[in-house]
Amino acid sequence: MTRLPVSVAAAFAVLLAVAVAAVSAPWLVPDATGQDLMLGIAGPGPGHPLGTDDLGRDVLQLLVAGARTAVPGALCVAVGSMLIGNLVGLPAGYLGGWVDALAMRWADLMFSLPALLVAIVVAGVLGGGYGLAIAVLVVLFAPTDTRVVRGAVLEQRHRPYVEAARLKNLSAWRIMTRHVWPNIAPVALANAFLNFAYALVSLASLSFLGLGVPAGSPDWGRTLSDNRTQLLANPWAVIAPGLAIIATAAALNIVGDWLYERVDRRGRAR
Repeated sequence: MTRLPVSVAAAFAVLLAVAVAAVSAPWLVPDATGQDLMLGIAGPGPGHPLGTDDLGRDVLQLLVAGARTAVPGALCVAVGSMLIGNLVGLPAGYLGGWVDALAMRWADLMFSLPALLVAIVVAGVLGGGYGLAIAVLVVLFAPTDTRVVRGAVLEQRHRPYVEAARLKNLSAWRIMTRHVWPNIAPVALANAFLNFAYALVSLASLSFLGLGVPAGSPDWGRTLSDNRTQLLANPWAVIAPGLAIIATAAALNIVGDWLYERVDRRGRAR
């Protein structure tokens, strides 16, 4: 059995810890937002390994509870954009013609817009909100998936196994879904991991600006924003959520690359 590279094993460990925190936070830290104004901001000490913020909230508990918003939201963005990208990019690459032209003009239009800036403007105009931020990012991330899937389909559509399927008079939909898509799935999967990482950072950025989760909610971006002025009083109140965002995003990229290398067949044996 092949041993995992150290970097991949470490990335899996990070993602496992984040996943456990996201799922188990209600039981692990049921009172993560509990305040102790008498204590106020303090450095690491007994009962508070990462110290407390200016409201007396335990930073470690906020960090664990913050995974509940950081992970599901980014996952929704990655899955949503992947679904749209596959539904649009697959027929665009295989059928070509006006379908391809229409899909690519839409993708070009969306690519011309700075995703995070558009998300900030839309969320700001419509009053912000976590659900709105996720929806906007899904729409803005989907063109990347569309182009990636289309490019992979273009590589596959003239291969012998596709020509053989056409000679059998199989429908275009059956060829796309049953024959072409399984061979481009590794590409779509690897890109989904990249989108997961980008969405994690983007949602944290929106929360940092006050356009994501509501004030007072445990969230990595929000915690970073709330404590940025307390860097000298308790550096861990700022460093910990920042490290959580960076480590999770890096781990997603490492695992995505590793999975792509492991499952990339793309019709080589067909």
